[in-house]
Amino acid sequence: MSHSHPELGTPGPLAENGLRVTPFGGLGDVGRNMTLFEYAGRLLIVDCGVLFPEDHHPGVDLILPDWSSIRDRLDAVEGLVLTHGHEDHIGATPFLLRERPDIPLIGSQLTLALLDSKLREHRLRETIHHQVKEGDKLTLGPFELEFVAVNHSIPDALAVAIRTGAGLVLHTGDFKMDQLPLDGRITDLRAFARLADEGVDLFLVDSTNAEAPGFTPAERKITPVIDQVFRESQQRIIVACFASHVHRVQQVLDAAYAHERQVAYVGRSMVRNMAIARDLGYLKVPPNTLVEAKQLADLPPQHQVLISTGSQGEPMSALSRIAQRNHNFVHIEEGDTVLLASSLIPGNENAVYRVINGLSRWGARVVHKGNAMVHVSGHASAGELLYCYNIVAPRNVMPVHGEIRHLLANGTLARETGVENVVIAEDGMVVDLVDGVASVAGKVDCGYVFVDGSSVGDITESDLKDRRILGEEGFISVIVVVDSVTGKVSSGPEIHARGNTFEDADFEEIKPAIVDALDRAIAEGNTDAYQLQQTVRRVIGRWVSSAHRRRPMIIPVVIEA
Repeated sequence: MSHSHPELGTPGPLAENGLRVTPFGGLGDVGRNMTLFEYAGRLLIVDCGVLFPEDHHPGVDLILPDWSSIRDRLDAVEGLVLTHGHEDHIGATPFLLRERPDIPLIGSQLTLALLDSKLREHRLRETIHHQVKEGDKLTLGPFELEFVAVNHSIPDALAVAIRTGAGLVLHTGDFKMDQLPLDGRITDLRAFARLADEGVDLFLVDSTNAEAPGFTPAERKITPVIDQVFRESQQRIIVACFASHVHRVQQVLDAAYAHERQVAYVGRSMVRNMAIARDLGYLKVPPNTLVEAKQLADLPPQHQVLISTGSQGEPMSALSRIAQRNHNFVHIEEGDTVLLASSLIPGNENAVYRVINGLSRWGARVVHKGNAMVHVSGHASAGELLYCYNIVAPRNVMPVHGEIRHLLANGTLARETGVENVVIAEDGMVVDLVDGVASVAGKVDCGYVFVDGSSVGDITESDLKDRRILGEEGFISVIVVVDSVTGKVSSGPEIHARGNTFEDADFEEIKPAIVDALDRAIAEGNTDAYQLQQTVRRVIGRWVSSAHRRRPMIIPVVIEA
């Protein structure tokens, strides 16, 4: 089950009656999920999500999948299937629709409602929707789609079966197999078995939790823990969770009602998403439980519950601002209880612990996954995945959604159940299903697309490297004026530093060396401003590195006067 393909080139033409599968995101990291299917010259996309930036992406707001390899073929896209309403599966859709606004969008009621509010923010109103539910079938060009109910940490999630002349593909989307879900909607293994009878040629399986042994605990297991937190708390309770976790919010609302507390939402996305879930009937709000956040302050602390965003320590989220005591109207008090009802997404640990420490400093009791069972994963663990492989008995398996270690762990599980052909792919790798066999056929360019303010795709890895250097080492600017007649330095060097420990006086010792180097370069005939700037950069760069062991960004300016 090798996954090393260093020699991969551009894929050749697709074999007649072959199906081509290209992941544009989600294979190698947890987020920006997007998979392209090509058959008979037509395209189908499943999911179009974002990845949230980490510390090594300074200034970046969002990271999108890279669909540049099909930019000139977007008119061949029959539709975009959205498996569920999480940001890492729908968040990049507005950016795709900017390039072709009439791509038909296919998803469940809640998924499309959450997407609609996002599209309105992007001023994209005239979109084409196909609302589907489990059991529905839909034909788009050469693709026959069938939708299957799956259980996840957001209601209304769907797996999708894709039939073409090349065979039957089953894509799970994100899923788990909670047998006692809060909404009673379980993953439909009978539908999986029915598809197995037909013969699943390629099985794309969620890998996020493949390394976790056994079974993912049921959501219901959390209810008594939440109840206990409410029973023991003497003052205000603040619950932080994902703005899309309808089931978790339902549990908190029920506990608040039982303990005669009132609830307010804090955070724009939480207010918006829960209003949508309530309007559509996915969230049942007990009577006289929900109030506006500003009204809550008039109640005694023992009757207050806030449900907030910011469970991942996001710096601008409501919870982070509460922890720093700079929220508009929520001020943490000694004896308050904060419940972090979510998992830690890899890479966010430091940010989350920073928030926990901030809250604890003001005297709050913080209940989190590390000290209580207040969250369960939304993804199938190894035991559930084994069940799926035995039920579906696929001919080929391609693990999706996860870091490399998750994909490999998932592939190992598939092999253990007797699947002979497991394809471990990464973003941009092209996998062809021809005559019932899936294999890697090549690779297309597929990097990160960074959103920075209003600019999309203009920021490169090189720009981020510059930002990291500026953030860690600061910069030094050097301005020199050269007399265009005599070729001698007539003014400067004037040297300034920012973001480091240098004082302007520190540079006196290097100024003569810069002048000497410029005189030599001009005497040798190097009068081009760019070459002279490089000379300045080399001299001061060597000096800073050897004398001070620093590597700041150096910005030389040579002016001819």
